[in-house]
Amino acid sequence: MKKTSSIVFFTTSLDSGGLENYLLRFLEHKASAFKRIIIFCKGGKGGQLQDKYLAIPNVEIHLKQISFFNPLDYLYLYQFLKNNQVDAVCDFTGNFAGLILWTAKKAGVNKRVAFYRGSDNHFQESKLRLMYDKFVKNLVYKNATNILSNSKTALNFFYPNKWENNSRFEVIYNGINSEPFIEEKENIRKEFNIPLDAFVVGHTGRYNSAKNHKTIIKVAIELCKKHDDIYFLMCGNGVKDNLQDRVERESLSDKIILSNNRSDIPKFLKTLDCFYFPSITEGQPNSLIEAMVSGRSIVASDIDPIKESLPSDFVSELVPPLSVAKAKERILSIYNGYSNSQRLQSWAIKKYDSTKLFRQFLEQL
Repeated sequence: MKKTSSIVFFTTSLDSGGLENYLLRFLEHKASAFKRIIIFCKGGKGGQLQDKYLAIPNVEIHLKQISFFNPLDYLYLYQFLKNNQVDAVCDFTGNFAGLILWTAKKAGVNKRVAFYRGSDNHFQESKLRLMYDKFVKNLVYKNATNILSNSKTALNFFYPNKWENNSRFEVIYNGINSEPFIEEKENIRKEFNIPLDAFVVGHTGRYNSAKNHKTIIKVAIELCKKHDDIYFLMCGNGVKDNLQDRVERESLSDKIILSNNRSDIPKFLKTLDCFYFPSITEGQPNSLIEAMVSGRSIVASDIDPIKESLPSDFVSELVPPLSVAKAKERILSIYNGYSNSQRLQSWAIKKYDSTKLFRQFLEQL
């Protein structure tokens, strides 16, 4: 493959999340395919993963807020792309890539990629916002040379009846390097004074409404109060900040253990007996894939992006995202000896092989 001289990846920030970790892993594997890589944080700030990105030799980070409306921002971007002789851009912000890709086309950028990482709208809908969303989506459709997604569910939502027979569209699932998750032998029970024989349920994911932490906490409180040997362990940006008061009011701080962002996810997952993932909406869930690759039994919600991320014969085991009763029933079945970890692990390692899937993404750039 011919080496791309200069590529710009557009993100909002570099705080730890599914997209940011996906791009980091991709570049750790494939950065040598590019002479120059610029990560353009159009929210105007970097984040927790910034140093890890900068550890990749040919990566630069550019912080500049790009508004939804201000023409001066897009004039700045036009000059930035021209001055840096950029010949490829990839924007991971779905429909909001529209004005970026339009500007890139005006600046003479030949390869213009939109990558959808969510399966529906992640904003509070109003008539005005939906009008703007339709406008920028039309710009994506007109100006993108390639339109990618990590799920069929997303393309069915954003481009119904348009994508399946259109060569510009492609679904590229998230790639996971399974080795760190398989080879990890340690856990963090000692760190949090969790008994070795306790049954630990866990969740990873930043605190937001889509991840459904309200239901997780309800399930955790009910199970931890009823069973002395059940513990819950949760981590992600904002998790401890937003949930600690509720846990303390229930006097369960020693059994429902909260942490903000952690960098030792393989070790975190090895601590768990069950991974609980009741998301209300997803793109394609990196956290769930990591849990499967790590060999954890899982309980997850029955939404389309999760169904798409699992073997078809597992779908009957999924639960409604808001059902506390169904979640408790599934978790307790694992507590009582049922396991789905082995068949899910072998399937996920093959399905989400990073070598294959990162090569597929690289071919689109």
